[in-house]
Amino acid sequence: MYKIKNVFIHPSAIIDEGAIIGAGTRIWHFSHLMPGCHVGTNCNIGQNVFIDNNVSIGNGVKIQNNVSLYNGVILEDDVFLGPSMVFTNVINPRSFIERKNEFKTTLVQKGATIGANATIVCGVSIGKYALVGAGSVVTTNVKDFALVYGNPARQQGWVSKNAYPLVFNDKGEAWCEQGQEKYILEADQVRMS
Repeated sequence: MYKIKNVFIHPSAIIDEGAIIGAGTRIWHFSHLMPGCHVGTNCNIGQNVFIDNNVSIGNGVKIQNNVSLYNGVILEDDVFLGPSMVFTNVINPRSFIERKNEFKTTLVQKGATIGANATIVCGVSIGKYALVGAGSVVTTNVKDFALVYGNPARQQGWVSKNAYPLVFNDKGEAWCEQGQEKYILEADQVRMS
């Protein structure tokens, strides 16, 4: 194990020339970062993670074991990706047709969590602080603070920034049971007050 410029890289990891890695990031066993990827500061990249060209990862992101981030994936700050979750980047793949010019962008916004073994179909956006349940298959956009799960994933409720369920009163107000944040529900959208 060795450390370069405040970045921990396990000796079994492969970091291609041109990959950009922020200070305080840790990269574990058998991971591979391609040239042109950008990883922010203070991230944790688990074992057997693949990060493709043109993938952008914000600060404070945690990627658990066995996750592949393909060209077109954008992770904002403080995103959590559970073990063995999957991103796709082409809607209609065929091994005998080259579709690299058809890659779709998938955006995971600040603070969102995607559970273990979930699948995120390309071209969707996962909202800020959303929570995608383990094993879910996400085929449509997910709203900020939404709790979604199932196959296909459907919204089942709302969660706070701290990932606790939100129960709204008749005025459309809720408070996180762990923090003091107030949340407002208007027009089927949640925002922090």
